[in-house]
Amino acid sequence: MRRFLRPGHDPVRERLKRDLFQFNKTVEHGFPHQPSALGYSPFLRLMAIGTRSGAIKLYGAPGVEFMGLHEENNTVMQIHFIPDQCQLVTLLDDNSLHLWSLKQHGGASELREEHRFTLKGPPGSPPSATQVTAVLPHSSREVLYLGTESGSIFVVELPSFRVLEDRTISPEAVLQRIPEDNCNRRSCELVEALREHPKNPDQILIGYSRGLIVLWDLQNNKATHHFLGSQQLENLYWQRDGSKFISCHYDGSYAQWPVSSDNRQAEPLENTVPYGPFPCKAISKIYWQTTKNGLPYIIFQGGMPRASYGDRHSISVIHGSQQTAFDFTSRVIDFFIIFSSDPAAEFDDPSALVVLAEEELVVLDLKSAGWPAVHPPYLASLHCSAITCSHHVSNIPLKLWERIISAGSKQNIHYSSMPWPIDGGTNIAPDPPQRDLLLTGHEDGTVRFWDASGVCLHLLYKLSTVRVFLTDADPNDNMNTLGEDEWPPLRKVGTFDPYSDDPRLGIQKIYLCKYSGYLAVAGTAGQVLVMELNDEDAEHVVDHAEADLLQDQEGYRWKGHEKLKTRDGPVRFEAGFQPFVLVQCQPPAVVTSLALHSEWKLVAFGTSHGFGLFDHQQKRLVFVKCTLHPSDQLALEGPLSRVKSLKKSLRQSFRRIRRSRVSSRKRRGGGGNASEVQEANAKFDQDTLQEMELAPVQRKIEARSAEDSFTGFVRTLYFADTFLRDSSRHCPSLWAGTNGGTVYAFCLRVPPAERRMDEPVRAEQAKEIQLMHRAPVVGILVLDGRSTPLPEPLEVAHDLSKSPDMQGSHQLLVVSEEQFKVFTLPKVSSKLKLKLTALEGCRVRKVTVANFGSCKTDDYSENDLAVLTNLGDIQIISLPFLKLQIRYPCIRKEDVSGIASCVFTKYGQGFYLISPSEFERFSLSTKWLVEPRCIVDVPEVTSNNHVHNKSGTENAARNSSPDDGGEDERKSGRLMEHALLNDEKVLKEIQSTLEGGR
Repeated sequence: MRRFLRPGHDPVRERLKRDLFQFNKTVEHGFPHQPSALGYSPFLRLMAIGTRSGAIKLYGAPGVEFMGLHEENNTVMQIHFIPDQCQLVTLLDDNSLHLWSLKQHGGASELREEHRFTLKGPPGSPPSATQVTAVLPHSSREVLYLGTESGSIFVVELPSFRVLEDRTISPEAVLQRIPEDNCNRRSCELVEALREHPKNPDQILIGYSRGLIVLWDLQNNKATHHFLGSQQLENLYWQRDGSKFISCHYDGSYAQWPVSSDNRQAEPLENTVPYGPFPCKAISKIYWQTTKNGLPYIIFQGGMPRASYGDRHSISVIHGSQQTAFDFTSRVIDFFIIFSSDPAAEFDDPSALVVLAEEELVVLDLKSAGWPAVHPPYLASLHCSAITCSHHVSNIPLKLWERIISAGSKQNIHYSSMPWPIDGGTNIAPDPPQRDLLLTGHEDGTVRFWDASGVCLHLLYKLSTVRVFLTDADPNDNMNTLGEDEWPPLRKVGTFDPYSDDPRLGIQKIYLCKYSGYLAVAGTAGQVLVMELNDEDAEHVVDHAEADLLQDQEGYRWKGHEKLKTRDGPVRFEAGFQPFVLVQCQPPAVVTSLALHSEWKLVAFGTSHGFGLFDHQQKRLVFVKCTLHPSDQLALEGPLSRVKSLKKSLRQSFRRIRRSRVSSRKRRGGGGNASEVQEANAKFDQDTLQEMELAPVQRKIEARSAEDSFTGFVRTLYFADTFLRDSSRHCPSLWAGTNGGTVYAFCLRVPPAERRMDEPVRAEQAKEIQLMHRAPVVGILVLDGRSTPLPEPLEVAHDLSKSPDMQGSHQLLVVSEEQFKVFTLPKVSSKLKLKLTALEGCRVRKVTVANFGSCKTDDYSENDLAVLTNLGDIQIISLPFLKLQIRYPCIRKEDVSGIASCVFTKYGQGFYLISPSEFERFSLSTKWLVEPRCIVDVPEVTSNNHVHNKSGTENAARNSSPDDGGEDERKSGRLMEHALLNDEKVLKEIQSTLEGGR
């Protein structure tokens, strides 16, 4: 009875808990969900991405990452870096502007929001009067120019966001400077583009949507040139020397305009429709890049023929006779070119094209022949095919790691060898202490191996299971092949491909043994593949075996999908993991649990109908066990079937309600004749619990009926070498837990190594445990004589773990959705239990054993249970006494997919999907923490072109040259004054001086 009482406060344990446990959300891996804006700073060599949820993320060299979140959670429409500064401005869809700065704190840079501002018009003016459509940060770093829907251009001071009303450029002022026959009152409707002259900062180019383009003199407040386009304007781009600019238009054309001092009104030098003469889509953005060989790079978005290619998302690159339209599988958000940023350079010499599409980031090498893609070190498109499952393996041996990288490098030969071009900032985080793998299974039958050791989630290797099966698509199809006369010259790029040839190929379970290199994967159609790592390409026959889980029972008919058809004869596989045996479950239902024991060469698998054991060394089935209950009709309909009955589920809900009412009436009535002993015990337990004051983590559990659907669903499988028959001899065993609260235990006889191929593996059922509350079993664990979890297969053989204690008595821990229960072995008598609270409907969703080390000393570590509930909470529970240590809120309880996707690591970290394309990484341990830690040093721009390192905490102030005059000196003085007043050290010194004077 002592275990029901409230525990006392132990200060020593509380202090130790602080040294062991700490919850942190550390980094987001993958590709931002619903990106909406892109920015790039050639000065900092940093890229910024904004999203529809108001997030802003900065990326530089691998490991250099920053994240900010607008409080409004509005869509980020535009991102602009302030020239030569550690600052950027974002425009949201609520018309607000936000100034962000990179500042140093604790030895590392941080992204902070400094100011926010919304442009307001005079009273009574329509919203369009101040709706910002174009933003230009001026090179003086003092002002922003804001173009609006009304045609007005407002000037806003930085960093205060004060509107300089006397410098507003109104449409009326623009029209006064243009000959009357070339303008009308609608010429200045909407400002599409603002561009600063590359050689003269006192001139800006203003582009209006109806085709009027004006070169405006900021000093004299007048238009010096005007240009009239015949088509609706989309964007503008200056050539490097400022002698010409390019305009692109809604009809799919672009024009080149000369700018000369003697010609105030110019006609275009040429007007080109690259994919004409038929009607084309708009060209929304264009670059004209000069090169040493004289042939420019013309790079633009859109412009494809509307009728045939109106649904394509393309960016075209033209260089002399070379022309390619890069075809993306998702909408292009924006793009930029990386080129020479040295002001003294004569040519642009572009090196890379960076494209942000809705579902991926693609970087193309413009220096290499064929313009190949560059393999990204971060921003991986995790959801190139939808993620269906995840599996984490910690502390990978170096040999296996190198073999996986070698296999992956053979797949990446078509990528460019160019180093990653976005390389700003410095990663100052410590090197990862070990090599970790995150394996993701996908809907298209692939498994991707990610380097999860550090901040950057990097793809190492991709495994495809498609070759084993016959599908509608030929794996040798190449979508990139084009005929010589193909027009437009489309070329598919990127990895995002959301369409699966067959949903039955989807990977549902993965199990990798890091010591032997064996890999087991299981899929949607009951397929279980066992693979081994091969460093060379190979061609061989994949052996097949069938496991009939219904065991010819009458009255059952499978209504779901058919099994996948397999290829006959030898199949050619690439270097890497190659399947050598396929076990096909019948019926071909989703594989719900999987376990691999590489030392015994056994693989166990479970579905909604039962479970089986396969000997992958002898390639024979050891046994199958059907777990179906007579009422489990839903288990025969399959996940892809549409015949699931709503009426049946409603009926079952009402039955449960009725049963609970009947059972409560029976308890009030004092019982009946049948099962008198059982009812008496139940009544005693009930009365005892009601009389006692329960600890807050305890609760009453209502038993479920065996008639509930899916009771035979196998939730967990576990191999253990333990005492199952008697306390004197231990033997290999297999444990299985079902959705109906049943645990099956089988004794296994595995022949010794010298007779392993001659004698069969034998299995015999030894135990069957039925939990009284019939809650689904989500985890099974055996603790040795020291109350330590049994080591992994081959872990002791590799001297990475102590041998388990076989002298003391072993214990069995069964984790159901509603409680944790410890049994003694081999008698299987209840020893200890912990129940979860039901006040909020709490259920266990994920459980794993994690090792927590102290942050104060390397000499102490302990094993605990990390538990995720359906409320999104994470609880840490001690072993073997099942004491709740701490509880952290982690995932919103409404985020069902995030909770379902969570995977824990062996050392107290975890991952879960916050969107289809992003993993959130978190840590429960004080010792194991993987988070970005980086610094951005800013080169200071000076008048004599010398470059000095300047910290990201300061605002770089540009000194004026003697020829610039007194006004520029005053501007520089104001900038320096502002920089000093924003420096925390300077402010502290001033404060201490004042205090000392007082």
